Parts: sequence; C-alpha cells; structure tokens
Amino acid sequence: MKKTVVIDVVGLSSSLIEGMPFLKGYISRNSLATIAPMLPAVTTAVQSTYLTGKLPAEHGIVGNGWYDREDCEIKFWKQSNKLVSAEKIWEIAKKKDPSFTCSQMFWWYNMYSSADYSVTPRPQYLADGRKLPDCYTHPAELRDELQNKLGQFPLFQFWGPGANIKSSQWIADASMLTDDRYDPTLTLIYLPHLDYCLQKFGPDLSHIKQDLLEIDRVVEQLVNFYEKKNAGIIILSEYGIAPVSKPIHLNRLFREASLLQVRVERGTELLDAGASKAFVVADHQVAHVYINDPSVTEQVKRLLEKVPGVELILDRAGQAEFGIDHERSGELVLVADADSWFTYYFWLDDAKAPDYARCVDIHKKPGYDPVEMFMTSKLRAGYKLLRKKAGFRYVMDVIPLDANLIKGSHGRIGVAPEYFPVMITSQNLNKNTISAVDVFDIIDAQIWE
Repeated sequence: MKKTVVIDVVGLSSSLIEGMPFLKGYISRNSLATIAPMLPAVTTAVQSTYLTGKLPAEHGIVGNGWYDREDCEIKFWKQSNKLVSAEKIWEIAKKKDPSFTCSQMFWWYNMYSSADYSVTPRPQYLADGRKLPDCYTHPAELRDELQNKLGQFPLFQFWGPGANIKSSQWIADASMLTDDRYDPTLTLIYLPHLDYCLQKFGPDLSHIKQDLLEIDRVVEQLVNFYEKKNAGIIILSEYGIAPVSKPIHLNRLFREASLLQVRVERGTELLDAGASKAFVVADHQVAHVYINDPSVTEQVKRLLEKVPGVELILDRAGQAEFGIDHERSGELVLVADADSWFTYYFWLDDAKAPDYARCVDIHKKPGYDPVEMFMTSKLRAGYKLLRKKAGFRYVMDVIPLDANLIKGSHGRIGVAPEYFPVMITSQNLNKNTISAVDVFDIIDAQIWE
C-alpha cells in the first residue's frame, strides 16, 4: 500500500491557477486533467461519487439536501454517513488489506462512518438558543487533542459573512496533527476557502487575488508535509465556479400559481412543503421539483417551460440519462443556464420573510442560500455581538435578502472547460478530461501503486 493524501481545494479550476504560484509550479512537475462536471456538481454529491465510484442514482446523494417524503421535511447538510448507500473506498481497501486505515478530514457525511479517524463541523446548540463553535471527531478524544493544540474550531470562519482562510488553515493543521498521531494510509482533506470568494465575486482574479494566495500557501504546507512522508499526493476539486448574474425565484412563481402553500406565524411566512401541491428545493444551479399532487404535473411543466434561465427540465427518464434518478430526487430536476442560479426564496414581501432568512441557518432554510456570506451592516453585527457579550438574548439577523449579490455559482453540466474541476497527480492519466466516476479508480490506483 502507498500512503496517499487527497486534498480537495473547493472551487479550483484551471481559470484560477495563474494566481497560485506554488500550485502553478507544482503542476509543471505533475499531471493535470480536468474533470467533466457531473449532475449535480455540488459538494455532497460529488464527494460521494469520488469515494464510491458511483453516480447519485446508486449512492443516493442527489444534492446537498432533498425533501423527505415520509416526514414531509426539506433537509439540508445532514451528516450521517449512513445516507451514502454505496460502499466507500476505505471499506473496499480494508477488504484487500485489513491494516488499511483512513482519515476523513471534513469531507461530508463524516459522522458514524467506518473511517478510522474523522473530524467534521458540529456546533453546540444550547438550550438558550446559542450556537457555539465546535467539531465532532472519531475517536472522540481526538476533538480535545486538536482543540487543545489549535484552539476551538473556527466555525464562524467556516461559513457565513466571517468565512475566511482561518477555517481552511485549521483543517490543514488538524490533518497534519492527525497524520502524525495515527499515520493513516489514506487521508481526505477538505479546504473550502475558495468557495467563499468565488460565489461572492465570481472567478474575477482582480477581486480574489489575495484569496488565491492564501489557499496556495495552505496547499504548499500540506504538499511539503506529505512529500516528507513519501505519500502519493492527489489535489482535486469537486466543481469549478463560473460567473452568474441572474437569480431565479421558482418558489415565488409556484406560489403565484397557487401550487406552493405557506403558513403564517407571528406575522412571518414559512414554506409548508407537506401542504404544497408542488415546490422547489434549490441547490445552486440545480433544483429538485417535488410534486405532491400528481394532477398538477403538466401545469408545473408548462409553467417551467416559460421560465427564462431554466435550461433543462428532466423527468425520470431524463434523470436516468445523467445518473440522478433516485427516490430522493424530485419528480423533475431542473438545470439553470450558464448565467443563472436558483434561490429558495418563497415570500413575496421581504417584511414577511421568515426570521431564519436574515440569519445563517443552513438547516432551517428549505434550500441553499449563498447570500449567507454577506451581511447587511457591520454596525448591526457589532451591536448584536455586544448584546451577546453582555449576556442578553440576541438574534444575529444580519443576512441581506438580495440574491443579486451573488456573482458565481456551480452545479450544472455543460460549463465552459476553464471552469471544470481539476485533478493534479503524479500518475500518468493518459487523457486530458476524466469523469467524476474515474476519480475513484485513480485514488484507488494510487493507494495500491
């Protein structure tokens, strides 16, 4: 077995490499291939494909979230590895050699997995409503070891308006400490830093120059560390992020067509998925349309066919062509055109938006919300923090409701090649573009080199 590390630099595409001097030099000594985007090209689905060699139709991860038809709830960013229904690369490797071990550092679905060592974000939710930064590890004592040496996991720099390089640096440092402690055969490292600036500003090097240099230095630290351990190194990304300018509010459209149901609580509106005839679960440039009332199916299709920015409308047969036909998928799956992305917004009046809309609240929102990376006012945020420090109750309602702020997105197929995700490895890949399914085989070959 060959000691192997896979470094996932989120959002990395060939369009960015010019701004990353270490990585540019590293590529000149290794092989670079692009990875054809799969559907959906989003974090949890792509990672699951990389680690199983299967498409969503088989492993079941059809997006970062989906509608649970049994309990009538939309669930995003769940963490149990049991949700991934295909065999993972470390499980297959252990059958070949029981001494094989795996460290899973922040790749998703990282709780209750069969990986030997794992670290993943897991806030503390207190009875008084507070959310405190923390992480979950296996073995459990690894959490205290890491936080004693590195400080508390910087959750509020991992996502939200305060997201910055501190979270990726913490993950990199934790990965190296875990490697020194356990010496796993395979290490999977997730570096999210570019996800933030690319969705905020798009792949505009003039706006993200500093971000590229910051993550380039973290990658350099990791490569130097693992080269000293004679590890096989694979650097890859799940997707590239392309420029967008047009948010599409499909749930508002469905509401105006009397397909979507809301309920009013304390003067604000909540999407009532179980009571709706049809609704949309938005996930970047892909959206699942769930239809509770089959009699409105043709109405829904006619409605969607008229929406500017909707490029593909996939029924079950269409989903099968792209390997996303799974029971968790919507009756229809939508793909946006190159300049568009889907919001979860369902209210028609911002004054009636739910309280979570103005907060970072990834579990309550019935869809993905990249606007969580912005804040309405630093002054307002400072006031909220003062209330927190003084011991008063507070709600950090500082997120704007302006989807036009977003300048970069991902998820669709058919993107320009310069925005394809990439793979960098010392292996001879023999082709310039590989599939997402191929990634499993390339990692596996590196382990058994």
